[in-house]
Amino acid sequence: MRAVSSTGNARGWLVLAASAAVLGGLALLGLPSPTPVEPPPAPASVDHAGLAARSPAPETAVRELLARREESIRDGDEAAFAATVDPEAPAEFQQRQLQLFHNLQSVPLSTFGYRLDGAPLAHAPVPAADEVLASRVLLRYALSGADPVPTQRPLGYLFVRRGASWYLAEDTGVVPDAWRGPWDFGRVEVRRTGRGMVVGHDAAAVDRVAEQLDASVADVTEVWGSGWAQRVGVLVPGSPEELRSLVGPEFAVDGIAGVAIADLVDTRTRRVEGARVVLSPSTTEQLSGVALGALLRHEITHVATRAVTADGAPMWMLEGYPDYIGYRKSGLAPRDVAPDLARSVREVGPPLRLPTNTEFHQAGNRLDLAYQQSWSVVHFLAQRLGEPGLTELYRRIAMATSPDEAEAALHESTGMTSPQLLAAWGADLPSSLA
Repeated sequence: MRAVSSTGNARGWLVLAASAAVLGGLALLGLPSPTPVEPPPAPASVDHAGLAARSPAPETAVRELLARREESIRDGDEAAFAATVDPEAPAEFQQRQLQLFHNLQSVPLSTFGYRLDGAPLAHAPVPAADEVLASRVLLRYALSGADPVPTQRPLGYLFVRRGASWYLAEDTGVVPDAWRGPWDFGRVEVRRTGRGMVVGHDAAAVDRVAEQLDASVADVTEVWGSGWAQRVGVLVPGSPEELRSLVGPEFAVDGIAGVAIADLVDTRTRRVEGARVVLSPSTTEQLSGVALGALLRHEITHVATRAVTADGAPMWMLEGYPDYIGYRKSGLAPRDVAPDLARSVREVGPPLRLPTNTEFHQAGNRLDLAYQQSWSVVHFLAQRLGEPGLTELYRRIAMATSPDEAEAALHESTGMTSPQLLAAWGADLPSSLA
């Protein structure tokens, strides 16, 4: 993740996790009767109780409804999709559902499907509905050319039965962690590149990111190596609300320029699902081309390294290494990459310790200084070890699950303890930041 500093530097990251599941569905076939049967006379009124008795169980009927929605989206059949929406729902909801259908048509998807997840949830009755089913629903999808494997996110849907037919009546407010994708927030602009996809709403912003995407992936691979998917999905939300939905409500989105997320990470099997770079709505407007390139390289490094990055590892390495790759081809002098650190060294001398993990959860100038210190110490290590040695050190420290493991990895790879590294780096700072 990257926070925007007063100097225009951008920094920071986040990983979210969600469970995995598979898609299931059911289709019914009708067979002709062997002998003609005289149809009964039409009833004077609809017997809702009789219809309910002959209808399938609610969960079965809703699975069939979701299967029809999937098929209509895959086939581009607007009429079939509209037939799954509650005709008695507010006009705004019906219109929003049709817009969702059209938005999805512009997104290249190699996988798209729904699955009911868990028991029905409590929900207030819906006026004039014969039956109501509220449920958590898992959306399983993959961006074509960006996702090596499908991912899934939780949705919250409310279904109603009117007579013998079930419909979708609501898609917000059913579960607290319901996710909304870019296609839920308006018309979608998509640019496919050789190394991924950019999805947003503003054509100029999407184009600006797409122009740098392939080169940024190549720059990351040049240092990290080819042992990752080398494909990235980048999302450019159009509002803080959309940004918050994409990265999760527990993350403070104010002041960030970009963030790397993933829906599921298993460092044991090296499996990552739903890796994304998400940019803030103002990033492409406020950042220069150089700064945007540094931001993309930083966040893409998080995506590339996520499968071997353990939670709780030292943040000075987890953020310093992506910043090193981010600024490596920026053309900026060290004092311009780390202006706050340069000023601090001039005024009070070198840092007395490496940045702690806690400092990366602060805000303002203190957060900026922590990132600049991390970039600087990793830049120092790159000069001492070379980039292959630095990358191997990152792998060892990033997988450390305790301070002792991280310290042992540092000593075995560099021959220095943390205090010795601090002293050597501090001695180099006055000249390197001059």
